[in-house]
Amino acid sequence: MVEKLKYLFLVIFISALSTGLKAQDPHFSQFFANPLYLNPAFAGSKVCPRLVMNYRNQWPSIPGSYVTYNASFDMHFNAIAGGLGVIVQADRAGEGVLNTQTAALIYSVRIPLSKEWFIKAGVQAGFIQKSIDWDRLTFGDQIDPKWGFSNNTNELRISDANRMDFDVSSGLLIYSRQFFGGIAVHHMVPVNVSFNEDKGGESYLDMKLTGHAGYMIPLKGNSKRYRPGDPTISPNIVYMQQGAFHQLNWGAYFKMEPLIFGVWYRHFFEGSDAVVLQVGFEYNKFKFGYSYDITVSQLASASGGAHEFSFALDFNCPIKKSRVHEINCPSF
Repeated sequence: MVEKLKYLFLVIFISALSTGLKAQDPHFSQFFANPLYLNPAFAGSKVCPRLVMNYRNQWPSIPGSYVTYNASFDMHFNAIAGGLGVIVQADRAGEGVLNTQTAALIYSVRIPLSKEWFIKAGVQAGFIQKSIDWDRLTFGDQIDPKWGFSNNTNELRISDANRMDFDVSSGLLIYSRQFFGGIAVHHMVPVNVSFNEDKGGESYLDMKLTGHAGYMIPLKGNSKRYRPGDPTISPNIVYMQQGAFHQLNWGAYFKMEPLIFGVWYRHFFEGSDAVVLQVGFEYNKFKFGYSYDITVSQLASASGGAHEFSFALDFNCPIKKSRVHEINCPSF
């Protein structure tokens, strides 16, 4: 069975190298625990220096699962009237057969509309690198009816096992003390990640469009006296489109320090995908979160769902936060 699964993975993988197919970005269930990945305009939104790290293991019960690592750092600088951020990511598919690394710098600017409403606009520029470990691939002509994968392949090695391309993204946020919403556009310039470009092969990352919105509802007192430590419930919605792929996520966070709970429902236009359960812990400047995707699609019995961890650390603030209105997003 394991050999059959490896062969199935091979067929899918080789198809992805053929002309005209489109690649897609990894996704995280804990959107607001990975803010710079969701929208570049979040850079500097916390005002103080912030370190965020994320880990996701998708479909662990299937051989060759997707494992993604992400880390970012950002803060606000009065000298440039905006925020700076850096984000790096590594994605491993097929137990390291196909690897993707990204690195980017982000700048965002804050524009006051009134005493209560603000806009943040951000731009992100960096690189995407894809690499393939050709020696770990297996092909159909290697299969011997008796001995299995024992023959040499006649497939020609690709000329370049590493691909790197320039990438540009942007985002926009509008927020007040309780409301926040925004849009983001990733891969604004064509990014060709094909390993057969010298033979006319094309595999582009489609432009990704993201829309998100949320509202903080205090459960104690009224909104004018709301303080960050008060218990809240925050309904949220996130919509993503990349090529023919559409994803809608909706749910809510409930926060009563030091605990944070969340439940989300994710589905595609073609059908349901997963129910996401989240739990988090926040103490002083440290935050930790865990979520589990309960697959409700046809992969439910075989995928093993998805495990995701998030970690955030806020550093001492070199500027007065009262002079820069931070975005009051869910702490999760």
